[in-house]
Amino acid sequence: MTLVFAFTAGSPAGAQGQQPAAAKPTPPSTAQEPGAPPSFKTPQGIELERTEDGVKVLRAKESYTTLSLESSDLRPQPPMSTDHVKNGDFERELVRLQWRPSDPIDIYVIKPPQVEKPPVVLVLDGFPVDLDHYRSDKLCKYLVTNGTAAVGFVSAHTGYRAEHFSPTKWFVSELPESLAVTVHDVQLILNYLETRGDLDMTRVGMFGQGSGGAIAILAAAVDPRLKAIDLLNPWADWPDWLADSALIPKEQRDKYLKPEFLKPLEPLEPVHYLPKLASCAIRMQFWDYEHRDTQKALAKLEAVAPATAKIAHYPNGKAMHDVASEGGLFEWLATTLSPPKPKQAAKNM
Repeated sequence: MTLVFAFTAGSPAGAQGQQPAAAKPTPPSTAQEPGAPPSFKTPQGIELERTEDGVKVLRAKESYTTLSLESSDLRPQPPMSTDHVKNGDFERELVRLQWRPSDPIDIYVIKPPQVEKPPVVLVLDGFPVDLDHYRSDKLCKYLVTNGTAAVGFVSAHTGYRAEHFSPTKWFVSELPESLAVTVHDVQLILNYLETRGDLDMTRVGMFGQGSGGAIAILAAAVDPRLKAIDLLNPWADWPDWLADSALIPKEQRDKYLKPEFLKPLEPLEPVHYLPKLASCAIRMQFWDYEHRDTQKALAKLEAVAPATAKIAHYPNGKAMHDVASEGGLFEWLATTLSPPKPKQAAKNM
């Protein structure tokens, strides 16, 4: 997947690639000494638990078939804020959030300067893009050009969040988990942003590219705080997408088309939820040439879009560049989230 911000933001090298899995720590002895705690942390910060079958990574109770948080037990820890940058173009803050063992979530909160309580846009580039590009001052200036704050983060099984899993597990092999976990993350990130007091949480949107677009649709279906979503080549229609996407290795494709893999994806199908988003403003953008392999799946999603959705097709990279330059990629969201202008009083005749 091409990182569309690279057109204008000069993303650091390596921003598009999946980070290699970190070396696994040497497992401690599984023999539990008297009085030993059932769970503990390694020096690398990985939370482990002792079980009858040995030592395993501690996991929170979480439903991968439910979009809401009701069936999950996720308990937020106090946020940690660091990496503050403030200049005449933007304010940037790195915040670490966590509500699952061994799965901290880093978010970049980027605000326009001298704007009190701006509207906010969650930015999810999707698999396999990591967080590196948010360190680019040029990108941060670009994101806030239109007067909205931006909150960047990455999905489950992506970048640094994949380091504590087996190298054989990746975003698509764990697709139900990847989608549901990140939809839960969106809701909990919004909960955190509400506590800050420096953002207008009555005007919240989300930009999602690729898998991030699929997650934006699912998140908007469960959380009415998202008033607008902007989707760039969103993944959807799982049977066709998994059959056609060039992202899927040939030797793995057959197992992703089996009923036992597709069945858990049924409650996580963007095609089912998109037409129900009547109260959410929607724009769908399609870079046709870049994603010609999944045109069948994209066409099915476009066909069920609400009548009020705005649809845009870009036939080539130049057309995409023309839209993305000078902050244009986020102009629609900024305009949509802006408060309505007061009507002028009728002049006395």
